[in-house]
Amino acid sequence: MSTGEVVTRVSVWLVILAYFAASSGSLIQDRRGEPARWLPKIRRIWTVGVAAYIVHVLAAFHFYHGWSHAAALEDAARQTAAVIGWRWGGGLYVNYAFTVAWIADVLWQWRAFDSYQCRSKTVTHLWHGFFFFMVFNATVVFESGPLRAFGALGCGLLVVLYARSVCVRSRNG
Repeated sequence: MSTGEVVTRVSVWLVILAYFAASSGSLIQDRRGEPARWLPKIRRIWTVGVAAYIVHVLAAFHFYHGWSHAAALEDAARQTAAVIGWRWGGGLYVNYAFTVAWIADVLWQWRAFDSYQCRSKTVTHLWHGFFFFMVFNATVVFESGPLRAFGALGCGLLVVLYARSVCVRSRNG
């Protein structure tokens, strides 16, 4: 395995681990109502996740696409066609938006934590729904092997934790 493959694969595993850990922790603390104890740890894990994601993106562009947006767009179109039969590279732009949004989310947490904690629940649910969509597609739809299995298991766990937190919130009013 080449250095490029190692960096790209290890970084994506770190991204997925950090995502599942931070999201699970967030859902558990939300259910238990223990934000003071959990939130600093969750924020650190979330930050590690975005850092690993940036490394992953840079590694993919360097080792797989030669820093060419056109090559990345072509690869995205090829992969999409292989999975769903539609040759479309627009998912690359969705990835760009996701990258900017995740960086902004982490910066907001570190720069104005109180404001971040008071954001609308609708914004929070939309953001995490988008994030879940991205992770599900990246691990379950477009991946294979151990990463697909881990992605499916992690996404299933998050669905269960989310459903339980919704039930607890509805009981508690």
